[in-house]
Amino acid sequence: MDFTPTPEQTAASELAAEIFGDLSTPERLAAGGSGTDAALWKALCAAGLPGAAEEAGLLGLVLMLEEQGRTTAQVPFAATCVYGLLAIGAHGSGEQRARLLPPLRTGEAVATGAFPARRGGVRAEGTAVGAEPMADGTADPTSDATANGTVDGTADPTSDGTASVTGRLTGVVPVVPWLCAATHVLVPDGATRTLWLVRTDAAGVRRDPVETTAPWSAGRLTLDGAPAERLGPPAEAERLAPAPSTLPGPSQPAARDADAYAEPYADILALARTAFAGLQAGVAAGSLARAVAHTTTREQFGRPLSTNQGVLLRAADAHMDIEAIRLTAYEAAWRRDAGLDAGPHALTAAWWASEAGTRVVHTGQHLHGGIGADLDHPVHRHFLWGRQLAGYLGPGAEVLEELGELLTEERPAPAARPTQPPRTEAP
Repeated sequence: MDFTPTPEQTAASELAAEIFGDLSTPERLAAGGSGTDAALWKALCAAGLPGAAEEAGLLGLVLMLEEQGRTTAQVPFAATCVYGLLAIGAHGSGEQRARLLPPLRTGEAVATGAFPARRGGVRAEGTAVGAEPMADGTADPTSDATANGTVDGTADPTSDGTASVTGRLTGVVPVVPWLCAATHVLVPDGATRTLWLVRTDAAGVRRDPVETTAPWSAGRLTLDGAPAERLGPPAEAERLAPAPSTLPGPSQPAARDADAYAEPYADILALARTAFAGLQAGVAAGSLARAVAHTTTREQFGRPLSTNQGVLLRAADAHMDIEAIRLTAYEAAWRRDAGLDAGPHALTAAWWASEAGTRVVHTGQHLHGGIGADLDHPVHRHFLWGRQLAGYLGPGAEVLEELGELLTEERPAPAARPTQPPRTEAP
């Protein structure tokens, strides 16, 4: 494994750091509320950073998300890249990539995902509907894709002569991050592991703002017979064929493992876990940086707070936690870019981001003393973001349980021990 960034990844990360540092200031964040910072989003898209996620790979995206996390910049950068650019680029049909990727790169379209990066996918209220294709490439209007849903599906011809499976979705997803800013939502059917693209301005789609721990412009998604198209080509042979990779790099083979394309649900879940773990690494690093700046300038009894052993130890523990989050996220991203299985590694990164990230943002706030309790202090945003990301990735115990089950299932059966002959005493 070599986590050394390529020149392209380094350039993208440095440009992201410059833009986030210049425009995502505490004053602008305080004035922006929970909405998207339109000027910042425009600057990011004008610089080509969303599109750079395709060229720089998942590792490059993680590096850029670290820079966003350091400033808690109020833009749907992670959601658009994960659930839009990378998801469609890796698993969409040729027609879907040609139609949907350009507006996502320029910022005209914003994507999000209607499932948390944790086991179970959508925990829908009511019904969640999917459409299954029949052998001739059309959708079966009578197939019941879930235990509590019904299906209304058809097949629409696309410009390149292939058929795009469409259906109608009904159900409720209580909280979707950045939903109020999104133009497209990626909705998974937890029962069939099918992925559907829904336009937020379509008939039968309702968005209600929801207040969350962090100001993520989140919303409650209500689908009532909403039209949707299935992500990817309807033909299984085309789905299994290696698609043109949107994650190239010097260390990446030309085509990724076909098994990854056979299971887009699991791949996008690993994508989300890895990317949001990288975002958490930046949030935690920003919180600790503020704590270090405060304790080195704030004096007590004639000396800086940072000279106290208790402060030093807590800051050192936080630094180790941040490095663990960063390292596990880098490894998961590197493995996916290299075409290797990254599912367990993405779970490991999610566990560190959830558990250690929470510890770090608590430490950052605690080391500020009474100032840290001020809701308007910049360090409080890191605390809110850290808690929100931990909740989004899932409780540490739940993530660890899933990881344990995954490792147990994949572990090969132990080889039989050779039978040793009975011992005989020497005469």
